Amino acid sequence: MITGSTAGIGLAIAVSLAREGAHVTVNGRTQESVNHALQHIRERVSDARANGIAADLGTAIGADAVVRQLPEVHILVNNLGIYEATPFEKTDDAMWSRLFEVNVLSGVRLSRHFLPLMKHKNWGRVVFISSESASQIPPEE
Repeated sequence: MITGSTAGIGLAIAVSLAREGAHVTVNGRTQESVNHALQHIRERVSDARANGIAADLGTAIGADAVVRQLPEVHILVNNLGIYEATPFEKTDDAMWSRLFEVNVLSGVRLSRHFLPLMKHKNWGRVVFISSESASQIPPEE
């Protein structure tokens, strides 16, 4: 399972894992974006085993939808993340809450569900992908 995998780094990770023979599950907020990602994977990996789940993982409801459809994974790549080019002093509480929900809690919720199953089987991987923005600050800042 790769979160935030309908474009960019997440999609590249999904393609790479599919090339290695993994059954990949991609995720995006809309079914259209998930379908596009699946087509992209299958165009690059002819024998890809891939499926997708449309859900907004920035919400507890979205995370619950994923674990209902995908009760177990061997590898969880928490790639989902958003960025707002807003000056610090203009970032209100609602924006901070949304950023935290998407960038932190999306990975926490899924990891909290999948990790016990991985530990029980004595195998699994949880990977968190982060941004280089901490060390390479975007120009709009």
